[in-house]
Amino acid sequence: MTPDDTGPLTLLVTAHPDPDSLTHHVADRLAAALRPRAVEVADLHREGFDPRFTPADRRHYREGGTHPADVAREHRRLDRATDLVLVFPVYWWSVPALLKGWIDRVFVNGWAFEHSADAGLRPRLQRLTTHLLPIAADDAGSFERHGYDRALRTQLEHGFVDYIGSRRGATAFIHESEQPSAEATAASVARAVRAVSEAVRAGAPTA
Repeated sequence: MTPDDTGPLTLLVTAHPDPDSLTHHVADRLAAALRPRAVEVADLHREGFDPRFTPADRRHYREGGTHPADVAREHRRLDRATDLVLVFPVYWWSVPALLKGWIDRVFVNGWAFEHSADAGLRPRLQRLTTHLLPIAADDAGSFERHGYDRALRTQLEHGFVDYIGSRRGATAFIHESEQPSAEATAASVARAVRAVSEAVRAGAPTA
């Protein structure tokens, strides 16, 4: 998809190896729901993004200078975006390794935030609103009983979104993603897509 440079852009980031997965279906549904707003989909698996923190990343962390080319490309995409939506399956109550590596390598000191012993932390991405769309196999009751939902939200909303200074958007879980009832799954997808698309259009944080 070609983004429209004249208006707000929503960047949807997916991390799933199967193009026929529910993750990709949800991203497609969300992109359709957001039109005619400009949308770009970053399929990290199809694009072959390397999630490994490389020696070049380490050198940049310690010495500054030029970012690795693949990281600089992600920065350019994010610089155009007003909204970021992470659409991902929940693995071990967290994000897939591919998405975690994307966050590790892309949202780095000097671009997403600045941190020094003298000045402390200065977040830099206040212009961005970040939305989360986790897709979980377990039911909502299990997530609540064990604190999995709270743990995931703390990790991502506070540990990531707040740290870089981004505004919090919608967090919309899809639970029981592998349930046998296609109708129930479709209803869960519709609710989550509606929550995120309405939050993007409203342009304001959502609890």
